[in-house]
Amino acid sequence: MNARPGFETRGVDQLLVRRLQSDLGERRQRAIEERRRTGRPALRGDDEIQHGKQLVQAVVTQYDGGLVEAGHQPLAWEVRQDLVDALEARLFGAGSLQQLLEDPEIENIDVNGFRHVFVEYADGSTAKLPPVTSSDEDLNETIQTLAAHEGLSARAFDVANPRVNLRLPDGSRLYAVMAVSGIGTLVSIRKHRYAKMRLKDQVALGSMDQDLADFLGAMVRARKNVMIAGAVSAGKTSLLRAMAAEIDPAERLITVERSLELGLHEDIDRHPNCAPLEERLPNAEGVGAVTMADLVRDSLRLNPSRVIVGEVLGDEVVTMLNAMMQGNDGSLSTIHANSSVDVVHKITTYALQAPEKLPVEATTRLVAGALDFIVFIRRLRTATGGQRRVVESVREVAGADEYGLKTNEIWGYDADGRVARRAAVQIMCEDDLVDAGWNPGAAAGGWA
Repeated sequence: MNARPGFETRGVDQLLVRRLQSDLGERRQRAIEERRRTGRPALRGDDEIQHGKQLVQAVVTQYDGGLVEAGHQPLAWEVRQDLVDALEARLFGAGSLQQLLEDPEIENIDVNGFRHVFVEYADGSTAKLPPVTSSDEDLNETIQTLAAHEGLSARAFDVANPRVNLRLPDGSRLYAVMAVSGIGTLVSIRKHRYAKMRLKDQVALGSMDQDLADFLGAMVRARKNVMIAGAVSAGKTSLLRAMAAEIDPAERLITVERSLELGLHEDIDRHPNCAPLEERLPNAEGVGAVTMADLVRDSLRLNPSRVIVGEVLGDEVVTMLNAMMQGNDGSLSTIHANSSVDVVHKITTYALQAPEKLPVEATTRLVAGALDFIVFIRRLRTATGGQRRVVESVREVAGADEYGLKTNEIWGYDADGRVARRAAVQIMCEDDLVDAGWNPGAAAGGWA
């Protein structure tokens, strides 16, 4: 587990960066006070960024000059640039984590206490990198700054609020927890490398063939309610984005999430009329919370063509399924599960946690009446140590009986270990899919 070439610059002295950051903060505050004293307006946008960069250069130049005056060698160009990048990252971005976030090859970042930084690359390989902060306190300060400014509402990160879950400006999801581990603050960042995903991109990445992509596209256009399932980092969010791109741009979308992650409202070309809703946590007095279940209910009052729930993790599942049964067809959502068969068990578990406390039989009937399809995606390790994500199962919900939910697997593994259509399985809503542009004959070469 070794760092790749090019990561040695991340060994910048974090204590030095922190000291220079203090000088930078003082200069910035003096400049703000001077503008206020002379009646000039505060800097905004590009002007503020440009001024900040000038201050960074001035701080590093002063430090470099002090080294020379003390009889030391001046900074090498590479070291100077590392300092500039580190200070700009703290001023404008995600602090000392910014360099890792900007690396296009990094997919996941895990910090096990400030000393231990691990990354996973897009090809599935991993590496341990040098620390990105000088202490856990410094790491906490970085997370606190991000939590206070990202998302639709500020989120606290302190001893009284030791956990935080938020979306970073680049679309990555950050989760951090402090004061519960003997090794320090824990941080996990899942980067989304494909902000604008299409089904054709999924085909190019090897996640599915064109026949399956055509089927999934027709499923969305036919306004079927779909649950996308998979394990952690299986690619559920990227697949949802790709399927959502099949929605007519004229439709109004409402997205509901715990922390903004989908970013459909940022894809203006495909979703010009999209409104994101984000769960709000209670304040210090324990009031003001807006739960996922609240937001799902509220979404129905916002004139949606479709409601898209980013991730089902709790009792909001009952509200969501009820919404699907009230004529709001075409919903998409994701859920953690180990297989397509396991989805119903996960939904049942969440439903039991809901205020309604629905019994298993009632939940099964609710799922049967609300969901049309379950799509399961899995992350696989290759023989060469890499990874690929594969849509390995598509099930149509076919109702319920005294034995439970009935589903028909339409796509699954064949005898040769390939994902293919089960040609002998009758699709109940085939006419709807054909009307939406699907050609059953194109995938007729499947297995029985």
